[in-house]
Amino acid sequence: MSAVMELLLLLPLVLLALEAPLCHGACVEVDSDTEAVISDGFKLGCIYCKMRGEVDATATVKWSFKGSGDSDFSDLYIYEDARGEIIDPRFYERLAWNGSKHTTDLQDGSIYILNVTYNDTGTYKCKFSRTLKYSNYDYEKTIEKNITINVVARLTRGMASILSEVMMYVSIIGLQFWLLVEMIYCYRKISAAGEEALRESALGKRSRRLL
Repeated sequence: MSAVMELLLLLPLVLLALEAPLCHGACVEVDSDTEAVISDGFKLGCIYCKMRGEVDATATVKWSFKGSGDSDFSDLYIYEDARGEIIDPRFYERLAWNGSKHTTDLQDGSIYILNVTYNDTGTYKCKFSRTLKYSNYDYEKTIEKNITINVVARLTRGMASILSEVMMYVSIIGLQFWLLVEMIYCYRKISAAGEEALRESALGKRSRRLL
């Protein structure tokens, strides 16, 4: 088979490999971290994925906080109609929205605390209220997630965290190797089919000459 024919057969596989990283990942409900470092910033994660992507929806996120010395939750922050408001004066100028932006169809309701103090230790409650807008009716669904935060002087990594990171890298390498094997397999099949077509074409020409 000529070099030009081989390049033409390989070109679709190369284009497929280049396009693969451009795919958008699906929404994944990852649990928030629970250990914050004093004086650093800390992200309180709260993700509520929408299962019906084709349905229009609006959502609001309300955060509440119960400190280690508090007896009940108090309103902390609310995000609605693409605007956020800090309610608890203990977090004035120390809290920012870190979730979905430029949309009212929220899936990520995370917030970010600046300059963490030991007084931020406690339980945070994330309340996600979503309204799905169907043609004949609206459907409302609400979930709540509690996150208990401990403020420490230095960040410590548990064995579970280390193993999770190692498994993530192993999975990525394994998937890349599998993709490479699939590309080689497909290339060989296409190459074999091309060679077979060339042989059949040559035999056809030879038969016509004999006739």
